[in-house]
Amino acid sequence: MFTTRPEITGTFGVVSSTHWLASQTAMSVLERGGNAFDAAVAGGFVLQVVEPHLNGPGGEVPILLWSERERAVRAVCGQGPAPALADPAAMRARGLDLVPGIGLLPATVPGAFGAWLTMLRDYGTWSLADVLAPAIGYARDGFPLVPRISQAILAVRELFLNEWHSSAAMWLPDGRVPKPGALHATPTLAATYQRIVETAHAAGDSRVAQIDAALDCWYRGFVARAIDDFCRTEAVRDTTGEKHHGLLRLDDMANWRPTVEAPVTMDFGRHTVAKCGVWSQGPVFLQQLGMLRHAQLDAHAPTSPEFVHRVAEAAKLAMADRLAWYGDPDFVDVPLAGLLDADYLRARAALIGERASTEIVPGAVGRLAPQLPDLGAAERTLRDADIRFGVGEPTFAALPPVQEWAEREIFVGDTCHLDVIDRDGNMVAATPSGGWLSSSPAIPTLGFALNTRLQMTWLEPGLPNTLAPGKRPCTTLSPSLALRDGEPYMVFGTPGGDQQDQWSVAFFLRHAVHGMNLQEAIDAPAWHIDHFPGSFWPRQTVRNRISVESRLPEQTIEALRARGHEVRVGDPWSEGRMSACTRERDARGRLVLKAGANARGMQGYAVGR
Repeated sequence: MFTTRPEITGTFGVVSSTHWLASQTAMSVLERGGNAFDAAVAGGFVLQVVEPHLNGPGGEVPILLWSERERAVRAVCGQGPAPALADPAAMRARGLDLVPGIGLLPATVPGAFGAWLTMLRDYGTWSLADVLAPAIGYARDGFPLVPRISQAILAVRELFLNEWHSSAAMWLPDGRVPKPGALHATPTLAATYQRIVETAHAAGDSRVAQIDAALDCWYRGFVARAIDDFCRTEAVRDTTGEKHHGLLRLDDMANWRPTVEAPVTMDFGRHTVAKCGVWSQGPVFLQQLGMLRHAQLDAHAPTSPEFVHRVAEAAKLAMADRLAWYGDPDFVDVPLAGLLDADYLRARAALIGERASTEIVPGAVGRLAPQLPDLGAAERTLRDADIRFGVGEPTFAALPPVQEWAEREIFVGDTCHLDVIDRDGNMVAATPSGGWLSSSPAIPTLGFALNTRLQMTWLEPGLPNTLAPGKRPCTTLSPSLALRDGEPYMVFGTPGGDQQDQWSVAFFLRHAVHGMNLQEAIDAPAWHIDHFPGSFWPRQTVRNRISVESRLPEQTIEALRARGHEVRVGDPWSEGRMSACTRERDARGRLVLKAGANARGMQGYAVGR
């Protein structure tokens, strides 16, 4: 099969990510004696700098890891909760039916910093100064702008100039959109991280003490105080067209800690797939696997209409369950065991017929009936929305044809991803997002924006994902880790919001069922379905639409239409942003490492030796 590049093979270490600088940074850490956890943290902080349109320091990150020392998979929850002042009444008092998609109102506690440093402290070997040095260097000295950064800035240029002046100062030098390829520095962010390093160094000599001091700096020190002050004093224009102050406070930051927990798992043939808990959409992946165990996928080629139809219909059913059941398990009694039960999933699989489903059909779990939100709220919001100020996902902003290098549509994908495996077999999969440059105004004294993850909650009472103080929104962020024959095997993932646990599932099936190597499975023609209210503001509901790459065979596209799918044919390389790394033993017991990366967008790279 044609591939855009070779599958990387080595024995020392492999890395795959959505940006070549993050991949090279992580690999350089491995080369200098760091382990996979050190490498992932260094690469993760670089992603905040070089992909600012897709993630930032004020965002969040879920992480899955395999520790050879513990011989166990762990999930690190870097999804911060809602502020104490955030509840449906507070939003409705402002005339809202939905949480806005940009501005300060949708901010949660920024969890990425805490999650990265918790993994570094508990599993890494490097110092805080060493892992932050590459990110500080790129922020201070400049990094090359990929075209989509320029496109993202262009899309919100008027908002920055007229409303978000701190963002204009950061991203519009001399009032102009910087061109792709230009070196752009973010010195205020560099200064923030340098101050944290210096403060932590002064707090103690040990690596652990310095990391703990850095966490105090962020969540109880000068960073938290600056966030509190900005949210209290700045009224910010958002997607309502009105100005609102933020709700995030110092106490919200000070009272939060990332959690390290056991993942949720599902067996599929030789593989066991691990995902983050039901505070994420991760179990959607597992539900699809449980249904597709009964679909005889090995009898159908991965570009055949039978294969695409079955996978698409399983995604519809799993996403309906996500809508009806998923929420923060600290607040909601989610019947996850029932949702992953073999008999339940067999019954769900029996609903997949020869025709495309046009209804959103969640399942009943035992005697519990599913609860769906009022989907009309999104439609009412959309009618009244002022979309001049953007929507919930940065990549959906309209672009005026102002400059010759500005494409008419931004490449879809609102997140980043990073996978690492070291020579000892430690593994990391992480999907950082949030706090992108167009999410909210840059905090002038810190040099970064806050996340907008609360837009994924509902204001309607009584739903599993209803907004509540201290409650985590059910995030779309969803890294993956798989074992094979009981041994740790693969870390993988993708950006893409609601598409993440669709693109990842199809990739996994092409690899696990049809035997494609990593690069073949990544490069193969891909698709996604829309059959649910979108997770991002204005949460518009689309039914029975499947978007496919034009490289899918024409006979498959026509057969899907004949089955009743509303097919939207996109560009040849428009679906999926997968990264993946594997480890396995050869006949002599040596650890062999492999990696593949996404060619779509021309910036993801796998490296290794």
